[in-house]
Parts: sequence; structure tokens; C-alpha cells
Amino acid sequence: MRFSDEHEAFRATVRSLVDREINPHVDEWERVGGFPAHELFPRLAHFGLLGLEYDPAYGGEAADHFFTLIACEEYGRIGAAGVAMAIGVQTSMATPALARYGSEDLKQRFLAPAIAGTAVAAIAVTEPNAGSDVAAITTRAVRDGDEWVINGQKLYITNGVQADWICLLARTSDEGGYRGLSQIIVPTTSPGFSVSRKLDKLGNRSSDTAELVLDDVRVPVDYTIGTSGRGFEQQMRQFVIERMTAAYTIAGQCRYALQRTRDYLVERSAFGQPLAAKQYVAFRLAELSARVDLLVSHNRQCAVDLMAGEDVTRMATVAKLTAGRLARDVADLCLQFHGGVGYMEEVWTARFFRDMRLSSIGGGADEVMLLVLARLDGFPV
Repeated sequence: MRFSDEHEAFRATVRSLVDREINPHVDEWERVGGFPAHELFPRLAHFGLLGLEYDPAYGGEAADHFFTLIACEEYGRIGAAGVAMAIGVQTSMATPALARYGSEDLKQRFLAPAIAGTAVAAIAVTEPNAGSDVAAITTRAVRDGDEWVINGQKLYITNGVQADWICLLARTSDEGGYRGLSQIIVPTTSPGFSVSRKLDKLGNRSSDTAELVLDDVRVPVDYTIGTSGRGFEQQMRQFVIERMTAAYTIAGQCRYALQRTRDYLVERSAFGQPLAAKQYVAFRLAELSARVDLLVSHNRQCAVDLMAGEDVTRMATVAKLTAGRLARDVADLCLQFHGGVGYMEEVWTARFFRDMRLSSIGGGADEVMLLVLARLDGFPV
């Protein structure tokens, strides 16, 4: 594949935006434990970044998927991974099902403001006793006339503190397992909805993460996305997009981290010569750089296949698994090769090391990715 001149110009725009609007503020956002999404998102929306592939009828750009890939790679240059993750929730986790399956009224009411950046969105799937096992969800929506009455608890919800609405996965029938789940839009101003606590995390500290409680929350049945009872299938498709874009971002993060480490090693001398001149150092960096190249190539083929209308579930799963493990290796080596200074919070490597640990957990843990791949390969697991 080859990017067009328009694609490359877009990359330059996103890189400039990251350098100008985001990176000067990340240290403060990390310190306070969150960034002002209602201030940043409208700036991103001005450049079309919150609705790249969505219908112009709702403020989208109707761009091809390569633009999404490029944007995600450039988000990898953000100095705090939590900000990139929060943007990804808005564009690739909370809104894809709404854009694909939602009614006209729902898209005008909730998708359009999310694309404009005037509303912050979150995806609410995980619960205290249901994370990777989506079938174990117990949050329940019971129909009462034209309304759902919702009770339950959601955990580890990115953007949850600031969200104006959530895409909720809840049980809407007595059918067990994967059956009877539905996706429902829940405005966070609804009576009975509350953020019970903001969670204190190891890394990605600039991204707010919440525990949510729904206590007899009432929303119209018309706020159901797509068909009631088909929420699991819809969410699985949404997970595919989430995992693809996560892999795109991680590739950008790894490439940038290796570049910064290489620059440091060229300047840092030990035993009479730059550290970069040490064969072991050079070989280890070259090896990881080659692994990043392979991930980038895989990601881009995944994008091509998606645009061709093919099922990319397997490719997205491979990408997510590979990206998570690669990110951890890159973060560890970058810190190691910076030595003692790399362990200091004043240097970017410490934050990067903490942030990257989530890459093998969030959006589908490595073990879940292996389970998906094993089942696709016909193993009875």
C-alpha cells in the first residue's frame, strides 16, 4: 500500500496538533490525574479527528480508514499514553456501534455531539465480576413501558468521570450467557447514575478511569442501539475496531520511543565512546525496530483488508496480542538503556514504562487474544 499526498499532509497536521495542543500540557495533566476532555476534544474536532470515517450528516469526514491509521500512529507521539487512550475511546470504542446500528434520532442526539467534541463518550462493559468474560455481565435493564430501568455496576471505565453519555452493555432478557445482551445509550445526567469513585492507576494517569453505579436509572427504550438482544454481536464488532486502533497507536508509541532512545544513546558516552556504538546496544535496538516494522506492516494490511470488506477479526486479534507484548519489551529496553536516569520520574521513560503495561490488559488481555486465536484455529478451548 502507498499513502497519498493527502494522507501525508494529514499526518503532518496531526503531528503538529499533538506538538502544539497536547504535549505542552501532559506533565500537568499527569500531575492532576486527568485532562480536560471538554476543552481538548473540540480542538480535535475542528480538524475532523473525532469523526474521520463517519457520515458527514452527523459531522463526520467520510474519510477512508488509512486516515484513522495515520491519526492513531501520530497519537503515539503524545507524551502521555492516557490521552491517546481517551481519544481512542471517543472515536473507536464508544461510537462505532452507534454509527453502524443506531437510529437516526440516536445518531443526531448522541453521535453528532461526540464527533463535534461537545460531548464526551465512554464504553461501559466491564464489571467487578465480568471483564474478559462478557457473558458474565449482570447489569440489568428491565422494561417498564417505554423505558428501561437499569441497575448494576461498571468498573474500569475510561472517560467515565467526564463522560456525558455511555454506551452500556446490559442484560435485557432472562436468556443466559451471550444471549439477551443489549447496547443502550445512558446519559450521565440520568437520575440514579453516579460515579462512585475515580480510580487511582499505576499508569495512564492523565486519563480518568471510573467505577460507575446505576441505581434504577431510567432511559427510553428507544435509546437501545440496534436490535435488543443483539448487543453481544454488536459489541464484538466494536471490539475489533478497538483492537485494531490500539495496535496502530502502540506501533506509533514504540517507534517514537526507540527513536528517542537512539538519540539519547548517540549523545551518551561511556568507556570512551557513545553507548550507541556498543554492538549489543545497537543490535537490541535494531531487533526491536524490526519487530515494530513487522507490526506496522501487519497493521497496514489489516487496514487494507478492512477497507476491502473482509472479516479482519483474526488480523485484529494478532495485532493486539503482538502490540501488547512488543510495547512491554520496548518500554523495558528504553528504560534499561537510559540507566539510572531512566528510572527517574523526570525522564519520559518512567512514565512510558508504567503506561505500556496496560497494553497487554486493556481492550482484551493477551490471554483472551490467545483464546480467540485458538478457537479460530479449531482448538476445543
